[in-house]
This record gives sequence, structure tokens and C-alpha cells, in this order.
Amino acid sequence: MEPPPPPLVAYYGYLWIPTLAAAAALLLHLLIIGATADPLDEACLLNLLNSLEDPGNSLRNRSKLTFASPCNGFTSYLEGATCNNGRIYKLSLQGSSLRGSISPFLSNCTNMQTLDLSSNFLTDPIPAELSSLLNLAVLNLSANRLSGHIPPQLALCAYLNVIDLHSNELSGPIPDQLGLLVRLSVLDVSYNRLEGLIPVLLANRTGLPRFNASSFAGNKELYGYPLPPMRGRGLSVLAIVGIGLGSGMVSLVLSFSAVCIWLKVTEQSSTTAPVGGMINAEDGKISHLMPDY
Repeated sequence: MEPPPPPLVAYYGYLWIPTLAAAAALLLHLLIIGATADPLDEACLLNLLNSLEDPGNSLRNRSKLTFASPCNGFTSYLEGATCNNGRIYKLSLQGSSLRGSISPFLSNCTNMQTLDLSSNFLTDPIPAELSSLLNLAVLNLSANRLSGHIPPQLALCAYLNVIDLHSNELSGPIPDQLGLLVRLSVLDVSYNRLEGLIPVLLANRTGLPRFNASSFAGNKELYGYPLPPMRGRGLSVLAIVGIGLGSGMVSLVLSFSAVCIWLKVTEQSSTTAPVGGMINAEDGKISHLMPDY
């Protein structure tokens, strides 16, 4: 007669193993099944790699495997990428000496919450397609050589909390639409080539610690609150009001002076009126001093 199996056992496959071990094996099996690379993330990273020049192979050297399988559950095979349940949710490749442009296919990483490509040598405009990253909370593209306008489509990323674009070559106005990002608490567009008036909805939010005048500094053609008044840029509202009031006062004084002169001339003419073809100046003085009763 065979002895009974030990307590707390279960049948998994063809082996009798303890119940806890069976649960662990089953969980591992499920993780392996769910570890297949997401096709969107594959397209995201492969196109990013193709759009960049990597002189020192720093990006390739960070990857133990290929970009075709960036995630294994919660583990990333790519240094700088962080995974969450098989999807990339953070990509941080700052200071990698990368050159080239930002691939619009980054929009395929739809689960991404943080994108940090700062301190590289990236050029060309910021792709408007980044607006498809609806979960994006942090966008840091600072200290590059990006040009063109700031895409207003970024306002579609409703969860954006941080936008850092400082030290680039961006031009044009700051999109008014960025003022609609109610979660935005950090903004830095300093030291670019931006121009025009700072949007009111952004200017009204500058009481935050990392959202103040320094966020807009270094843009010669950018003006408005919270920046100090620019010298030589037209006339301020106060100056216009002052000029208007000054002009009014001058006109009033001139008008009053003209009336006084006219009255004086009229008065002198009446006191020196001719009598019988002769001017009796003495009588005129007496009649002026001694009024009739």
C-alpha cells in the first residue's frame, strides 16, 4: 500500500508539488505568456532608434537584447526604459549624445507617462504626434537644438504636469492652448527664440515654485507678465494714458489762455472806442474807473 501524499500538496502537470510552489509556478507561467512584446512599443522604439544618430553607440550599448522585446513583465531589457505590465511607461535617455530628430512614432508608446530626452543634440521640430501620448505627465526635451514652433496639440495631453523645453531654438509664440492644461505645475521655456505675448492663462499661474518669470527668461521677443517691462517695445498702457491726460491738460491750458487773451483784447477795444472821430483816452479811463449810476 502506497503512503498518502504529504499534506498541502497539489497536482501541477505530472508532479506532486506543494500548493505554494504550484501557485508560484502558475504565476511565472502567466508572466511569461504576458511578456510578449507589445507591437506598438516595438514600433515606438525601433523607429526612434532609426531616427537618431548614435555616434558612441551609447543607446545600443544600453540594450542587452533588441528593441523588439523591450519589456518582460515589469522588467526592461533596455536601460533607461521602465516597464509596467509589459508596456513602457517611462523612457529616460538624457545625456546620451544622441543626434537627429525625434521620431513621430514615439506616439506608439501609448502607455508612456514620462519622456525625457534632455541634454542631447536633437534637432528639427517637436512632433505634433506626441499629442497621442494621452497618459503623458512629464515631457522633458530641454538642452537640445530643437527648432520650430511649440505644437499646440500638446494641450491634448491632459495629464501633463511638467513641460521642460528650456535651452533650445524654438521660435514663434507660446500656444494659448497650453493654458488649458489644468494639471500643469512646472513650465520652462526659457532661453529659446520665442516671441509675442505670454498667454494670460499661463501668466495667471506663475505663483507656483517652478512656474515664474524665470520660466520665460532668455527670449528677447517675448513679453508680458510675469516678465519685467521691455524697454523700447512700443508704449505701455500707462504711458498711453499719461500721454492722453497730458495732451488734454495742454489743450485745456491753451484753450483757457486763448479765451483770456480774447477777453483782454475785447476789453481794451471797448475802453478805447472813438468819440466824434477823436480818441478821448482820459475819458475812457475815468469812465472805466467811475461807473455810471
